[in-house]
Amino acid sequence: MLPPRQGPGGQHLLLLLVLLLPSLPPTCAPVPPGPAAALLQALGLRDAPQGAPRLRPVPPVMWRLFRRRDPQETRSGSRRMSPGVTLQPCHVEELGVAGNIVRHIPDRGAPTRASDPASAVGHCPEWTVVFDLSAVESAERPSRARLELRFAAAVAPEGGWELSVSQAGQGMGAGPGPVLLRQLVPALGPPVRAELLGTAWARNASWPRSLRLALALRPRTPAACARLAEASLLLVTLDPRLCHPLARPRRDAEPVLGGSPGGACRARRLYVSFREVGWHRWVIAPRGFLANYCQGQCALPVTLSGSGGPPALNHAVLRALMHATAPGAADLPCCVPARLSPISVLFFDNSDNVVLRQYEDMVVDECGCR
Repeated sequence: MLPPRQGPGGQHLLLLLVLLLPSLPPTCAPVPPGPAAALLQALGLRDAPQGAPRLRPVPPVMWRLFRRRDPQETRSGSRRMSPGVTLQPCHVEELGVAGNIVRHIPDRGAPTRASDPASAVGHCPEWTVVFDLSAVESAERPSRARLELRFAAAVAPEGGWELSVSQAGQGMGAGPGPVLLRQLVPALGPPVRAELLGTAWARNASWPRSLRLALALRPRTPAACARLAEASLLLVTLDPRLCHPLARPRRDAEPVLGGSPGGACRARRLYVSFREVGWHRWVIAPRGFLANYCQGQCALPVTLSGSGGPPALNHAVLRALMHATAPGAADLPCCVPARLSPISVLFFDNSDNVVLRQYEDMVVDECGCR
């Protein structure tokens, strides 16, 4: 599946970004596989979502999680973090679980679900909800699977309600399976939340293509039945391939704009606009990010001074000395990233799920000679 076609300006920006994005191990002349494919690979995506997503509001919980992870948000106004506090890598602080991917998955069974029939007291209907999990990769490890339900009821019964969740039957007319959990619901004003991990499926089980559940909400005392207004699944997973054990906080120093290739090795400013590369239809936030890149000389005396950044490796200094005395004996060291920081991206996937992903090593903060 190919990403949307970009204009000449977007192609040039993609090519420049691919050439300058950090890669491991660093080399002086990386050979990119292709601009769009390499940028998607850097973002951990197999392909770009096609067409415009179905317009729907972004859930408030996803905005809160994004603003907490986004460096520009956490450094501005009321969201400024306390001194010395660093966000843990691969951890969702607001939910208190490990993870670097958060998905808000809507119920796919709602369009086919008929309006709730009028039920006699004590005979409330059951609902089948369906969640599409086809975008979840096998390498992801679940850390939270929270069912979120909104109900509408005319009168709250004394004693509240009882929610039961079962595995839904697959065939026509098939009844629900055994009850996975029962939960007391005192009131229906706030969303009703139920944790499914460990009940709907085991933590170490393989991912199903879809999750079908049968729900029932019954009053504990005789009263009119409630109506299911909305159902969704908040899924948090950890992809160990995109996780680094140590946090690398972003520096406040800004990279310089452009500069001559003959100057000292340092970080140069490179802003990537998702609109310019044609991805603004499915990327919700941010509108772009500072990827930056490394450029400059690593010859003496620049290599010895460190150019205001981290000190050069001893090996780089020796190579610079050898090049100064015998240019043909050794090449100069490379100007490469020495400190990188992550970004968070909020976007729609091909299933119209709202996804928040944390990407390590996407912004060059410091450069050095290696």
